[in-house]
Amino acid sequence: MEQFIEFIGNHYILSAAWIALFIMVIYSFIGARLRGYKNANPAIATQLINREDAIVVDVREDNEYAGGHIINSVHVPLSYLKDRLKELEKYKSKPVIVGCKTGQRSGQACAMLKKEGFEQVYNLSGGVTAWQADNLPLTKK
Repeated sequence: MEQFIEFIGNHYILSAAWIALFIMVIYSFIGARLRGYKNANPAIATQLINREDAIVVDVREDNEYAGGHIINSVHVPLSYLKDRLKELEKYKSKPVIVGCKTGQRSGQACAMLKKEGFEQVYNLSGGVTAWQADNLPLTKK
């Protein structure tokens, strides 16, 4: 034990980095439970759409959405989501898949929807970029 304390004293930066890394690894395992929503890759999202009639909410900006979006998705830019929650109320008990370009902005939207009482919220992992990479269809209509 004395050697351990001496090591920490002599290598405090290395020890701090190790502790930070340890905390990040633990958070990555329990973070999903703390967030309240799940991640869904394009394959899981497709199953949710086909089997459980899930709705896709696209939170990208107008120009991104016009460039191609998932068929039958509801377009609500992230910056307007809070103001337009009433439009999504009818989907509270259905699975809701939230997507953006890469899956970062949609995480914020998922947290907001979960806070507003949506029961089954999924973040599209990798966003529309992953959807395209899996050769799944997009529409410009």
